Amino acid sequence: MNKTLTLSSLALAGALALTGCAAGSEPGTSAASSSPTSMSGMDHGGGSMSANSAPASSAEYNSADAQFAQLMIPHHAQAVQMSETILKKDRIPASVTDLATKIKAEQGPEINLMTGWLQSWGQPTDMATGMASGMGMSGMMSDEEMGSLDAATGTEAAKLYLSQMVGHHEGAIEMAKKETTDGKNAEAVQLSKDIVSSQEKEIQEMKDLIATL
Repeated sequence: MNKTLTLSSLALAGALALTGCAAGSEPGTSAASSSPTSMSGMDHGGGSMSANSAPASSAEYNSADAQFAQLMIPHHAQAVQMSETILKKDRIPASVTDLATKIKAEQGPEINLMTGWLQSWGQPTDMATGMASGMGMSGMMSDEEMGSLDAATGTEAAKLYLSQMVGHHEGAIEMAKKETTDGKNAEAVQLSKDIVSSQEKEIQEMKDLIATL
């Protein structure tokens, strides 16, 4: 499900709020600075990082690693916004709010993790809308679609959230698989694999939930 990237102001603000490091090293080089948020021991669904494992900031990376993080940050930010929107509504089935809570809890820390990588690599943490769209960010909701979710109520809102998030997850999986193939940084590649694994399971869960509503 490919859609033109039109980040809502909240999603973009969420991504921009995490910026703060000027460009420095070129892809393929290593950096000595550390991430502002320690994610040691965090489980992304496919495995956990050991507290003694080398952080991504001290490892080599390439342009695919940087692009993966730069695109996935606003993509995750929109998923968090969508989840926050559904969690504010009344008369939403508990199974749907439980899933929205889980998605928010997973993707928020991953935003911090990827932002820390980019800062330590000396790469921009924000991506201009036109550039990101041209680089193939998939599954993003348009402003109109986000407005529809905001306006929907009850069971209609639950179904809309689930169907939109299925497409959103499919886009994230497409981006993650590209990183798995093209990336160099071991921690970034592992995160991409974890995203594929966890979001494929959530897609099936959401499809099952849609059938019950």
